Amino acid sequence: MKRIENFKSIIDKYDIIFFDAFGVIKTYQGLVPGIHKTFDYLEAQGKEYYIVTNDASRSPVQLAESYHRHGLKHITHDRIVSSGMLTKEYLDLKVDDGIVAFLGTPESSHYIDSSGLHTLPVSQINADNIDKVNALIFLDDEGFNWCDDLNKTVNILRKRTIPVIVANTDKAYPVSLSDVGIAIGGIAAMIESIIGKQFIRFGKPDSQMFMFAYDLIREYRPISKKQIVMVGDTLQTDILGGNKFGLDTVLVLSGNTLPKDADNRITSTGIVPTYICDSAVVGLDGFDF
Repeated sequence: MKRIENFKSIIDKYDIIFFDAFGVIKTYQGLVPGIHKTFDYLEAQGKEYYIVTNDASRSPVQLAESYHRHGLKHITHDRIVSSGMLTKEYLDLKVDDGIVAFLGTPESSHYIDSSGLHTLPVSQINADNIDKVNALIFLDDEGFNWCDDLNKTVNILRKRTIPVIVANTDKAYPVSLSDVGIAIGGIAAMIESIIGKQFIRFGKPDSQMFMFAYDLIREYRPISKKQIVMVGDTLQTDILGGNKFGLDTVLVLSGNTLPKDADNRITSTGIVPTYICDSAVVGLDGFDF
């Protein structure tokens, strides 16, 4: 584990950079200050980069547009690999017909709609259609009534033996410098414990997420894992997932892991990144912006 002052020196060692989104490129306040410099440098050096994210709240096109609205034009939809894309792949292979119920926003249901199945929010499941529900997806922590729809979810899953997919495994996310909010992965874990059934999870730290991104790249160019580095702010998802898949990893201290907590968290979890860096913003030396 090496502490690195300038993120640019890490970029220079690799051909492809995988970035987490929240806490690395953006925070609850907007873009990480100066992050556009990193993407300017990546483009100037001809480096490939992808946003490998557990965010299944919106489609890759909508996620890219959210960066564009903040002035970061480099990130296009084809640069985004979302856990929702794995959910779509699973549904295409495993669920032929019927209703797919979901918890999340209407925008998040893009991943199910694109599979050609009939989708309904949990709130619209009732005695007349519950027998047609053939899968249930946890997509996002917004867009539904927590009390009514979570109770309904529990009872749907008590009555129906169906696959349940957690499209975003994050249990919490920062909402301010000191506070967090409960994410859909945390909600799913609670319901899983209540009904005593095991859910299917897509997203970091599972290796499927990294294999999906890896295979996308290998469709058009030869690449080895040694040429890729994963950059993230969370030990239990970004760093653990990258380590398990055999990638070098960078823990940045601009999101979930605060500088004062980093050493203790690494020691207590045993999850060790290849590098630690204050942020994913490149320094000014050696490059004219």
